[in-house]
Amino acid sequence: MTDYVLSDATRAKFKKISTASIATALYKRGLRNQFIQGVVPVSPKAETMVGQAFTLRYIPAREDRNPITVFRNANHPQRVAVETCPAGHVLVMDARKDARAATAGSILITRLALRGAAGVVSDGGFRDAEGIGALDMPAYYSKPSAPTNLTLHEALDINVPISCGDVAVFPGDVLVGDRDGVMVIPAHLADELADECAEMESYEDFVLEQVKGGEQIIGLYPRTKEEYEQRYADWRVQNNR
Repeated sequence: MTDYVLSDATRAKFKKISTASIATALYKRGLRNQFIQGVVPVSPKAETMVGQAFTLRYIPAREDRNPITVFRNANHPQRVAVETCPAGHVLVMDARKDARAATAGSILITRLALRGAAGVVSDGGFRDAEGIGALDMPAYYSKPSAPTNLTLHEALDINVPISCGDVAVFPGDVLVGDRDGVMVIPAHLADELADECAEMESYEDFVLEQVKGGEQIIGLYPRTKEEYEQRYADWRVQNNR
């Protein structure tokens, strides 16, 4: 879907950027629906998740197509997705926001983590959630769900455009996840957003410091008073920002 390759430099910038800042930067560009709705971290991580999307699409299961024996098929899309998601990418699953059955469990997600994935996001459920939460790799889901995916889901397509939490996700889009949730960044905007949001984070750190010191918000946030221009410039020098 895209020839874009996330650079180490841009990845490093996004590691220090909040989903809130990304949401604001995308809003300025007219993109208002890039926050994946209804997903939360399985277990909060200290490090921000950053990676390009590798997708898996589920459709509603039909009983005659999804007996337990389908897992014997070496080409089963769920298993193939886990074994082919590139290192540094995020496996994103479209479960139609239906968490009544799991989209994966701890064994598959552990394998994904050991293969070097940057994370996993599902708008459905995970089984063995405690084991997934113990991994270093970030994981996001709707909620725990014990039933196997075959109960309600059929894994069908790999690395095609999908919906996840009401957001259109195209292969190669950049996903950034923190404790608030996950933002989807169109690939062609990733580099410029990383630079813009790094500046936003810097100024907001300055603002928070000023507010904690007793400053009022008006004129400071957003910055409309000239007095704060010089004050911020001095703060950047002092803090090497």
